[in-house]
Amino acid sequence: MQELSLNVLDIAQNSIRADASLIEIRLTERSTDQFLEISISDNGCGMTAEQVAHVMDPFFTTRTTRKVGLGVPFFKMSAEATGGTFSIVSEPGKGTTTTASYCTGHIDMLPLGDMNATILTLITMNPDRDFLYRRSMDDKVYTLDTRELKAVLEDVPLNAPEVSAYIKESLEEGEAELLGSPAV
Repeated sequence: MQELSLNVLDIAQNSIRADASLIEIRLTERSTDQFLEISISDNGCGMTAEQVAHVMDPFFTTRTTRKVGLGVPFFKMSAEATGGTFSIVSEPGKGTTTTASYCTGHIDMLPLGDMNATILTLITMNPDRDFLYRRSMDDKVYTLDTRELKAVLEDVPLNAPEVSAYIKESLEEGEAELLGSPAV
């Protein structure tokens, strides 16, 4: 995968397949020490230690449509290639947390990609799930919580066109605030 946002999309899709009702995606960036951490947590079915070991193997997948599963191994490789770290912590019946940390100044650092599009896609394609997206840059934080949106919207689905447009705008404004640039 050429962008980290696509890794996030893949891991979040794994959470959805694991019947998670809440998926938390956190990006923590520190410009002073060239650090990025991406963490995806869910309350899905979880995995045993043996299953976690298999997930790291590119020739293991639970899917029946293909015989390889490269999402997790590529995510791990992308972090470790920069001198960063990778971990999966999981417990059956409790959920899974996948965390990748990066040294952003490293020559092998992949671009982050379009996180806003990834988050918007996850939310609008899975309106029956809840997502908590938290992105921090140094001392600034942006949070989008679909549970809060659903409480305000009541019966209006998150994939309604006007709601999707609002979420997209909110994500763009949040990113612009974090990065200190005008919203697109």
